[in-house]
Amino acid sequence: MSKLNDKDFRVKLGVSHGDINGISYEIIIKTFMDTRILEMCTPIVYGSSKVASYHRKILNINDFSFNQVRVAEQANPKRPNIVNINNDEIKIDLGMSTDIAGEMAVLSLDMATEDLKKGIIDVLVTAPINKFNIQSSKFSFPGHTEYLATRFNAKDYLMLMISDDIRIGVVTGHVPLKDVSSLLTPELILSKLRVMNKSLIQDFAIPKPRIAVLGLNPHAGDGGVLGNEEQNIIEPTVRKAMDENILAFGPYPADGFFGSENLNKFDGILAMYHDQGMVPFKLMSFKEGVNYTAGLPYVRTSPAHGTAYDITGKDIASCDSFRHAIYLACDIYKNRIMHEEMLANPLKISSKGERDI
Repeated sequence: MSKLNDKDFRVKLGVSHGDINGISYEIIIKTFMDTRILEMCTPIVYGSSKVASYHRKILNINDFSFNQVRVAEQANPKRPNIVNINNDEIKIDLGMSTDIAGEMAVLSLDMATEDLKKGIIDVLVTAPINKFNIQSSKFSFPGHTEYLATRFNAKDYLMLMISDDIRIGVVTGHVPLKDVSSLLTPELILSKLRVMNKSLIQDFAIPKPRIAVLGLNPHAGDGGVLGNEEQNIIEPTVRKAMDENILAFGPYPADGFFGSENLNKFDGILAMYHDQGMVPFKLMSFKEGVNYTAGLPYVRTSPAHGTAYDITGKDIASCDSFRHAIYLACDIYKNRIMHEEMLANPLKISSKGERDI
């Protein structure tokens, strides 16, 4: 019997607390104040009870508290839990980027990642970090995605932005725009298509996903008039993906794609560079969007927004994106279990790719 059928099953959800001077604790506390979330997961925040108390007082929240534990194994499944990563007094400067905030963010992330690798927690949701103050000899990555890929030895991975039925990935992530063209190779694009295709199947339970590939240049190069990357690199790679039974189509002009009916015809969209995918995504789904790292051996999600220093401590931050990051992490974890069970019992899979009950 699948463990998903156990009425007492809950996903062990780890949370790295992000930047202590931003809105992380506000969205974390607001999310876990709704006790209904405990029906699907056991929250374990890697942070500081003292920092949490400070934010509660600033926000005038009196009817919430964390269950304090030394290690994640002691978590109470009926309470939001917090593992104290540092028992010292910590200086908090709301809305400011400080070295101590960066150090605390790295410490939280390191501890949560280690517990994820050990199987102590099932999934990881990362609260927003400041990409500047987090840089040190221990952390020299553009962001969470690259850090986690290194920690998990994942060569091929993909940043996926998720909202409802919209799933947008980018071939080149946190790199300067001037370097994008030189970085685009058939091998890189094909590797991202493979990761997206596999993720859509095992993580999102889509048996035969259709993927739209965007062009790099205006109007997808206009037949070579506005650039030849489409003709020389992208189109041949799409054909090669098709040869591998990956249902990839394109390249489509990026400017018209998001305003056309094509948007609803595909299960995933692969953009060539960061803003090509992020700008339309955040216009459509900024409040509820989720950042998911596909291709990792473990499940990691994050809200689509940043530290929001400008509204820290004002009790106006929305926890919608963070809450959806939790929902998505739990759903993907369960989908992976079902996918593994189906692979172990191939005779129970129908010709449509659906499991026979």
